[in-house]
Amino acid sequence: MRPRIFPILFEVESVPQNLWMSRTFIKGNPTPIISRVCADGTLVEAVYDPKAATTALAIARPGAAPEVAADFQAPDGDRLVAYSPRNNLLATGSVLLPSDIGDFGDKGDLVAAVQAFIHRYVDLSPAFEEIAAHYALLTWVYDAFSELGYLRFRGDYGTGKTRALLAVGSLCYKPFFASGASTVSPIFHVLDAFGGTLVLDEADFRFSDATAELTKVLNNGTVDGLPVLRTMTNRHRELDPRAFCVFGPKLIAMREGFSDKALESRFLTEETGRQPLRPDISIHLPKEMKEEARKLRNRLLSWRFQARHEVGPDPTRLVPDIAPRLNQSALALLSIIDDKRVRERIARELVGEEARVLSERASSVEATVLSAVCEVARTFPGPIPLSAVAEAHFSKTSGKIGEFLSSRTIGSVVRTRLRLPTAKSNGTYAIPATHRLQIWALAERYRISAEAREAA
Repeated sequence: MRPRIFPILFEVESVPQNLWMSRTFIKGNPTPIISRVCADGTLVEAVYDPKAATTALAIARPGAAPEVAADFQAPDGDRLVAYSPRNNLLATGSVLLPSDIGDFGDKGDLVAAVQAFIHRYVDLSPAFEEIAAHYALLTWVYDAFSELGYLRFRGDYGTGKTRALLAVGSLCYKPFFASGASTVSPIFHVLDAFGGTLVLDEADFRFSDATAELTKVLNNGTVDGLPVLRTMTNRHRELDPRAFCVFGPKLIAMREGFSDKALESRFLTEETGRQPLRPDISIHLPKEMKEEARKLRNRLLSWRFQARHEVGPDPTRLVPDIAPRLNQSALALLSIIDDKRVRERIARELVGEEARVLSERASSVEATVLSAVCEVARTFPGPIPLSAVAEAHFSKTSGKIGEFLSSRTIGSVVRTRLRLPTAKSNGTYAIPATHRLQIWALAERYRISAEAREAA
């Protein structure tokens, strides 16, 4: 979504009534924004009062108390104003903003208030409840980091996935609510124009042309500096490709998982519906939930103003003995958690997630074929014939129906999934002996037994 171009004379109808006793006019050509981090460190955030249907700017200058104003003169000369309160995304609640600058008090009290809110409306496991509460805080300072993981709720219908998105998402920074029924184009347009947190329900639209596009948005959105490129033309019909920034935190709800294993590794996942619903959880969300969430967003905005320039990646928070990819996704979250006991509980969850991934990988076709490759390598000091690998694989699987793989299929798995080259040797296809080091590295990745790795 491109910013609206306002007339030269801009009437400020979006300013809270308590700021002016009479109408105020801003001269010039102001730039409507949702948020901005200025070159001098000033933080500017739009606030929206849904009751009064007004918008304004919350401004935090370095060394000064935050304030709310109608406009702001940025160091680069831009005259900034908030988006109009009549903007469809704001008026419909598709994007939620704070309404004022609250008083967050102590960070520990703020975390406790966020977790209590989540506990009141959503039934999550104790560990994931802590993760969700801290992830909500992380979203308010996500732009201080260059890499992020995602939060996911996965389960069958009726297990509380959408409820979790609504409750946790309503506390996040500039949450943009969308669903699997949405086309992908407005998603990356809004993320580029507004930034903030994507809250996506029913994300598993399988057998759809949009699947690949959504996967690109989610894959590119984990690392700052990886925009989504789209071919566009200017008013002269000249080719004018544009880069859309999709980096930012994301909350996802889905029934199954993505086939893209690389994307799967980016999620911290809560499996919903594994226990009976707590009796104190309301079936219908009460009206006061929106007001509670709005007040917490006000407090969270105050925390952003204080913490945005103080937080950043802390390598000392890395979890030992888990994959670098998982550490990469979790480091931002661990970096903002002050309580060591909470970090240790989350670290145990990460270790458990790592064990689950390794278990799935060990039972995959690639793992069984690689195990057979390692076994054959023990008896063949030179090239490793694929025919012998097929025989070893047949022996390992006991020839079970559905697990038998022909030599041709074995060759396909070796080349396309394990990425090992093959070449003809003595009239038969084999893996060249020069690639034994690569086989060893793969065996380490798939947690093949030490004895088999030594053979390779």
